[in-house]
Amino acid sequence: MPHVLIIHDVESYQKWKAVFDQAASLRKNAGEISYQLLRHDHDANRIVHFSEWSSLDNARRFFESPELVEIRRNAGVTSPDFLTCTRSNMVCSSPRRQQRGNSKFPDS
Repeated sequence: MPHVLIIHDVESYQKWKAVFDQAASLRKNAGEISYQLLRHDHDANRIVHFSEWSSLDNARRFFESPELVEIRRNAGVTSPDFLTCTRSNMVCSSPRRQQRGNSKFPDS
């Protein structure tokens, strides 16, 4: 599943969180499957939002939509940094691994 990692500063965590919670149905309808929120330990107004999406296209459409740009502005978000990710499963094929059984993780 694709994921999006967003790191941004907000003017006020309480104000941002209220707007974030109000947008839950928008995110879900756009394809967000789950999310986690983290706050910087020395700056409560620095937020990390990590979410799983039905597709990267859905996530990009949502995060780039004029509606969400306005929501972010109203929530006091400054300089959001977005990173889109997909899970990478590597299956390595080597004689040694074949003898020990296929492993998705390299030997240490």
